[in-house]
Amino acid sequence: MDTLSLFNLKRKTALITGSGSGIGFALAKGLAGAGAKIILNGRNKTKLEEAKFKLKEEGTTAFPLAFDVSNLTETKNAIESYENREGPIDILINNAGINIRGPFEKFDERDWKKVLDININGAMIASQAVAPFMIKRKAGKIINICSMQSELGRHSIVPYAVSKGGIKMLTKGLCAEWAKYNIQVNGIGPGYFETELTRPLKEDSEFDSWLKNRTPSNRWGDVKELIGAAVFLASDASNYVNGHILYVDGGLLASV
Repeated sequence: MDTLSLFNLKRKTALITGSGSGIGFALAKGLAGAGAKIILNGRNKTKLEEAKFKLKEEGTTAFPLAFDVSNLTETKNAIESYENREGPIDILINNAGINIRGPFEKFDERDWKKVLDININGAMIASQAVAPFMIKRKAGKIINICSMQSELGRHSIVPYAVSKGGIKMLTKGLCAEWAKYNIQVNGIGPGYFETELTRPLKEDSEFDSWLKNRTPSNRWGDVKELIGAAVFLASDASNYVNGHILYVDGGLLASV
């Protein structure tokens, strides 16, 4: 048996939401390296074209598909159009997300709705949009990007934690409903990784010191270290893994 073939994503197509930069872009590169055809997604067409060009420089052809995951009609139309024109979407990674910080007693209701619209409604909408096609084919992989805040609370980010807790349960709930269609729905829970969004935290010497002391690995994660988990959950190697959250956190959740 060729064990490595279990992780081969050739002839598979992966749609990664929020993949113009950060974790989403890193996962796009990683899955492309395993052979997958990549669909880049975001709301900013210019940013998607820039991401497409970066991948092309590395020998990867990517298809930019701009739509707002929080818009049900826009998302369903974009995915249906792609399926009918280009072929199956075998893998969906629900990565699109935002975070707005602030004390909860003063948190603006509009910002609350914005965080939940992108982080949890977006994952629900994209999953619902690919579901009819995956169910018909009786095959599919959905990977939801969870977080440490799927398990832990932290001051100033209550709405984000609520959304990521919801993503964890969306993962388990969809497993319970769709496993019978040979659809595996799992999650990846990143610890603290260096990205554009976390740069202010990385540059905060007090937080940087706290995080390193709190994490057994004593460092921030590199986004490339999420690729192995994504390839595993997107490949045949995980065909009997369902409803699971794989935390990639340097041991943070395992220690007190």
